[in-house]
Amino acid sequence: MNIAGIILAGGLGTRMGHVKKAFLDIGGLAIIDRLLAVYRPLFQEIIISAREADEFAEYGLPVALDRFEARSSLTGIHAGLETMTTDFGFFSACDAPFLQSGLVERLLAEIAPDDDVIIPLKEDGYREPLCAIYSKRCLPFIADQLAQGDFKIIRFFEHVRVKEVPVARLYDGDPEFLSFFNVNRPEDLAEARLMIGGKF
Repeated sequence: MNIAGIILAGGLGTRMGHVKKAFLDIGGLAIIDRLLAVYRPLFQEIIISAREADEFAEYGLPVALDRFEARSSLTGIHAGLETMTTDFGFFSACDAPFLQSGLVERLLAEIAPDDDVIIPLKEDGYREPLCAIYSKRCLPFIADQLAQGDFKIIRFFEHVRVKEVPVARLYDGDPEFLSFFNVNRPEDLAEARLMIGGKF
């Protein structure tokens, strides 16, 4: 099954002091470069979803520009789905420096042709919408929701076929679930740099 890999890089980075989180340096590498190291062996089509294309020009990758004025992860998912040429896309936020290929591979293996959302389900019941797979069939439902000014990702799930994957099934690919670590605040960035220093 041909699947695209999309990096969501259109956020404002408000809690990080309005910096571009994709370019934050962790252990000598920008987060986006860490993500691309995972993506390149897995996906023939890689797309960056962002508000502006120029800042990503050096990567030589297609940039999916948001079609809606408001900035949200859901607008980025919409842009990625609209741009990709595949039936399915794996989406990760650009602030996930420790995404593990093993976890992504196990999530990809869960896809069935009729699924629309394949999403990790944590033991506490939380679903990880920014480390998940979405089908092109989600587009009209997301577009309708965005047109109403509703940016909560999981809201459109009631209209599509959702497969929740318990994280226990992903454990072998990422025993510490480092893939779900996000750099949202300065203290997260400091912790990520400490983790790299200690090799996790």
